[in-house]
Amino acid sequence: MAKATANIKPTLWPAGFDFAIFDFDGTLSATEELWEEVDRAFFSQRGIAYTADVHQTLATLGFTGGAAWVREAFGVRDSVEDICDEWNRMGAALYETKASLRPGAERYLRALRGQGVPLALATTNDPQVLASMAPRIKVDELFDAIVCGKEVGKSKEHPDIYLEAARRIGAQPPRTIVFEDILAGTRSAKSAGFITCAVDVAGAGQPKTALRQVADVWLESWEDIPL
Repeated sequence: MAKATANIKPTLWPAGFDFAIFDFDGTLSATEELWEEVDRAFFSQRGIAYTADVHQTLATLGFTGGAAWVREAFGVRDSVEDICDEWNRMGAALYETKASLRPGAERYLRALRGQGVPLALATTNDPQVLASMAPRIKVDELFDAIVCGKEVGKSKEHPDIYLEAARRIGAQPPRTIVFEDILAGTRSAKSAGFITCAVDVAGAGQPKTALRQVADVWLESWEDIPL
């Protein structure tokens, strides 16, 4: 696996791409614990046991798909819309004061933009939650395009969100790198012909061994990229 080293030009790391697509939660932001807090509260209120597998499933399916899965898997009677609204309210309240980008992430994004590399965000998160971070974190200033899961209607088990993000920045998969922290997203992006970089995320049961095997590149920390 390739890793960032001091003798590689920072804005070309890893070599071979002209466009870049980024996941948000976990990959760029230290928000996995916030969503775990939301999940634990949601399941606790309904007397349902919470596990790391549940967290990973919800991260993959996104809001609508996750809500439908919760209804089917656990017999939750709330409507999909009501579940999504509840998650959005709790998530937005936490993001407003607690969300933060991972060390070195914004620096790397701005370095790429400074070199004219078009950037897109592909996230299962909701626009309402992302907006709650402003003015502390202005996501719309860091990317040329933002695609949320509800816009494509499919989970990250399918490459649709990455393909739509690429379309919006005029990119073709073979010259575009996708930065992800979940296995399903990394697999689907790779299956669609994208270059893939798996980003190490502490906790949340991240399957690091499987990610290393699937991804073209492994990144332990944004601070490993010398700028």
